[in-house]
Amino acid sequence: MSKRFPLPVDAILPELLHALEQQPNVVLEAAPGAGKTTRVPAALLHAVSGDVLVLEPRRIAARFAARRVAEEMGEQVGETVGYQVRFEERVSAKTRLRFVTEGILNRRLLSDPELRGVDVVVLDEFHERHLETDLALALLKRLQQRRPSLRIVVMSATLDAAPVATFLDDCVVLRSEGRAYPLEIEFGGYTSKPLETQLRDAVERLAKEDREGNILVFLPGQAEIRRAMRECEDVARRYALTSLALHGSLTPAEQDRVVAPSRERKVIFATNVAESSVTVDGVNAVIDSGLARVASYSPWTGLPQLRIARVSKASAIQRAGRAGRQQAGRALRLYVQEDFALRAEHETPEILRADLSQLLLSLRAMGVERPSELQWLDEPPADAVNAAEALLDALGAHGKLAERMARLPLSPRLARVVLAAEDRGIADLGCRAAALLGAGIPLQQNDLLQAMDAHAGKQMDARVRQQYEHLCRAMKRAPATYVHHDEALLLSLLTGFPDRVGKRRIGKQIGLANGVAAELAGEHPQGEFFLALDAEDRAEQALPLVRTYARIEPEMLLEVFPERVIEQSVVEWNRNGERAEKVSTLLFDKLVIEETRGPASAEDAARLLAEKALQEGIERFVDAEALANLRERVAFAGFEALDEAAALRELAYGLKSFAQLRDAAKASLLHVLEAQVDARKLSELAPTSIRLSSGRQTKVHYEHDRAPWIGSRLQDFFGMKETPRIGPARTPVVVHLLAPNQRAVQTTTDLAGFWERLYPTTRKELMRRYPRHAWPENPHAPVEAKR
Repeated sequence: MSKRFPLPVDAILPELLHALEQQPNVVLEAAPGAGKTTRVPAALLHAVSGDVLVLEPRRIAARFAARRVAEEMGEQVGETVGYQVRFEERVSAKTRLRFVTEGILNRRLLSDPELRGVDVVVLDEFHERHLETDLALALLKRLQQRRPSLRIVVMSATLDAAPVATFLDDCVVLRSEGRAYPLEIEFGGYTSKPLETQLRDAVERLAKEDREGNILVFLPGQAEIRRAMRECEDVARRYALTSLALHGSLTPAEQDRVVAPSRERKVIFATNVAESSVTVDGVNAVIDSGLARVASYSPWTGLPQLRIARVSKASAIQRAGRAGRQQAGRALRLYVQEDFALRAEHETPEILRADLSQLLLSLRAMGVERPSELQWLDEPPADAVNAAEALLDALGAHGKLAERMARLPLSPRLARVVLAAEDRGIADLGCRAAALLGAGIPLQQNDLLQAMDAHAGKQMDARVRQQYEHLCRAMKRAPATYVHHDEALLLSLLTGFPDRVGKRRIGKQIGLANGVAAELAGEHPQGEFFLALDAEDRAEQALPLVRTYARIEPEMLLEVFPERVIEQSVVEWNRNGERAEKVSTLLFDKLVIEETRGPASAEDAARLLAEKALQEGIERFVDAEALANLRERVAFAGFEALDEAAALRELAYGLKSFAQLRDAAKASLLHVLEAQVDARKLSELAPTSIRLSSGRQTKVHYEHDRAPWIGSRLQDFFGMKETPRIGPARTPVVVHLLAPNQRAVQTTTDLAGFWERLYPTTRKELMRRYPRHAWPENPHAPVEAKR
C-alpha cells in the first residue's frame, strides 16, 4: 500500500457522508489540490453497500484517478477499483468503484435503466459541462424519481453551486479549501510576438530563475504544441529539459510517461486535458496562453466548428492551480490583467453550442423521443435540436436501430456506417473505416480508401488499432485480414453521410447535398462526386474544409436512397441566347446529379418570355406614349386595367426568343391590348379625337391624375357654344385655346363662360397682335372649315 498523505478534503468527509444519510444529493466545491477526485469516491465506497460510479470528463483523468485510489488501497487497478473509458477498461467481478467517462454511463443506462447495484453516482469536475455530463445529470435526476435511494454527488473546484443545487432539489452544498501552498501569479504585457516565441521566452526565464521543478504549458491544441516544442528545442537543450506533449490523442502509455514521477526536469506542453483531475507530478510553474480550442456546431451548415478562443476565468484559475498542488508555485499568464478581468466567469456549456445528434440518439434509444421530456440544467437550443433530429431521421435512427447505434462507442454517423457494413457482409471494413475516422489522428491521405490501404496490417496506427479491435469486440467479431470491398464500403459510408454528398464545381470546390459549398483539402482529386467524411466549418475562411473524403458514383445514391432522388423539370431563362429552355434535373436533396436542356413547350416559353418582357419594361416593346394614352383611356372609361402580361403571352405563343417577341410586340401589342376591351364602347366613352365646329379633328390627351384635354386654335372653336363632354360622367374636357403662334391664350372647361366674359378683351388683344386674322365679334356664328 502506498503512503496515504492527508489531504484537505479529508476533513469534510464525515460531514459529506452524514449529509448523504439525510439528503439524496450533495454539491461539493473543493479547491484545486484538495483531493476530492480520489478521497471522496473512496470514502463513499466504504460508506455504502453497493457500487460507486465516478463520472470523469476525460479519459486520462479516469485512468489516473482509478490508479491512485487503487494504490492507496494497496491493490491493482481492476480489483476493487477500476475504470472504463472509450475503447479501454480495467474492471473485474470484484470492482465496486468505477471511474468512467460520461458516455460509458449513458450507454450503461441503455442496458440497465435502473443502474442496479449502484448506490452513488459522482459527477466530477462538473464545471467543464460536457454535453454528456448534462445528459447524465438529466437522466440521473429522472432515475432518482424512481429510485429515491440513489445518491448523486456533484464536485468541482470552480463551480457556481447554486444552479446545480436548485436543479437537484433536496441538496446540501459543502465547501472544502485546498492546501494553502503559496501561488504567485504574473501577467504578461502587450506584445506582437507570435505565441510560440512568447512561450520560448517564458520557458527560458523560468528555467533560468528556478533550477528545480517541472513546467506545465497550456496551449490550444496539438498544432500549437508542435510549433511550441520546435521553438523551445534550443532552450530545452541548454537547460536539460525534457520536452513532452500531453493531449487526449496520446496512447495511455504516452500519457503515463508524461505524468509519472521522474528525475528528469520536464517541460510539458498540454491542452486543457491537464486543467483538472490529473496532478502532474513535480510541477511548480505554469505558463498559460489563455487559449483553448473550443468545439461548436453550426446547425445551418451541418458541420462542426473548431476555433481558438479565450478561456474563462474559471479555466484560468484551474490552470494556475496546477502549479500549487504539491509545493509553492508560480503561474505566468501570457496576457494582460485587464484581459483576465473581461473574461467570462465560466465556459459556455457544450449543450448550448454543440452538435446534439449523439445526445438525441441516446434519448431515442431509451425511448425518449423529445428532449423536452426531461428536465435540463440548461435547455438544449431549438435550432440544434431540429438539426440533430433531421440528421437522425436521415440515418433512420428509430426504434431498434437507434438502440443498436447507441450501444456502439461511436458518433451516430459512424455507428450507422458500421451497422450498414455489417448488413452488407463487410463488418470488418466498417470497423476499420470507423476506427480510422474516429481516432482523431491526422491522415496523410485525404482519400479514405487510400488512407485505409496505408493503415492496413502492421502499418496501422496504434490508436487506430486499439479502436478497431474494441469495435470488433463490440460487434462480437474477431479482427480479420484487410480485404478490399470498395463498392460495399462506399455504400455503407453513404448510409452514414447522406447530407455530405458533394459534387465538384470548380477546382477543389464542391457543393454539398445540404446546399453548403465546401473545399477539398490536398491535391486535386479525380472524380465528380464525393462524400465529405471529415469536414469543418472554418469561421475565419470563406468555405468549410473537407479533410477526408471518398469518391462515389451517382448510381449509388439511387441504390441507397431511391426515395431522396427526384426528377424535376423547370423552365429557365437562357441569358446568352435570350430564350426559354426546359431544364430537366435529377436531384439528391439540393444537389444536381444530372441536368439536360432542351426547348420549352409553347405555353412555358410564352409565359417566361412575357415575364422577362415585363421585368425589362413593356414600354421598351411599344410606343411608350401610345401605351400610356391607351392605359389612361381605359381607366377614364371605367374599364378594368389592361392585362399586359396576358397580351404578351398571347403574342409570345409559338415564339422562342426575346428578339422574336420584340418584333411581334412592336407590330401588334397595342392592337392585342385594345382587343381586351369593347372597342366601340371605348371610342364612345374615351374618344381619341373630337371634331370641332371648324371641321378640324383635335386629339384628346389622357394623362395620369389629370382631366382629359384638347388643344387647337381659338378660331377652330368659333361656332361652338358648349365645352365638349366625354366619359361615363359626361366630363367636360379641358380646352386649350391657342393663338396663331400655337401658345395658349386661355385654358378652360367652360367655353360658354369664356365667350361671354373673356372673349371681348381677348379679341382686342388678338386683333392688335394678329391683324391679318379674322376675329368676329360674334364667336357663335358658324365659320367655314379651313382647307
